[in-house]
Amino acid sequence: MIVREYEKDEVTVHKVPLMLMGGIVVISLALTASVQLGFFERSAVPEVARAKAGAEVLSARTLRFFDEPDGTVRVEDGATAEVLGRFGQGEGGFVRASVRSLVHQRKIRGEGPAVAFELTEWSNGDLTLHDPVTGQNIETAAFGQPNRAVFADMLPARDER
Repeated sequence: MIVREYEKDEVTVHKVPLMLMGGIVVISLALTASVQLGFFERSAVPEVARAKAGAEVLSARTLRFFDEPDGTVRVEDGATAEVLGRFGQGEGGFVRASVRSLVHQRKIRGEGPAVAFELTEWSNGDLTLHDPVTGQNIETAAFGQPNRAVFADMLPARDER
């Protein structure tokens, strides 16, 4: 039988990774403190940024969303009830997720679908889906151009604007 004897049962850790981890902690604390002290803005608020830039409304439309029995989501103009789009199962994931999050906020507040959602295109390129009941906004451009385009297709045609 071979038995090894260890003089010390010692675990060694290199100093460089420890110093790097400590540096990350220090940088995180410094950035947090600089935001708290006002050296950096806390967050970018789209409404404030648009107001500073003087962005104007290019186009707007009210929208209503309906779940049909087969799982399709139907989108209608809030004023004319014109059908603007249908998204079957497996389609329109961004529309489904966006609207469901807004509807969920309405349900939490005990509100229903009586008031239509507002879709607004701004002169700076932003596209906002607004719920006037809860005050919640979804900036569709923040989720990428393809997702923005889905909502942009629901706006009036350029010649109607």
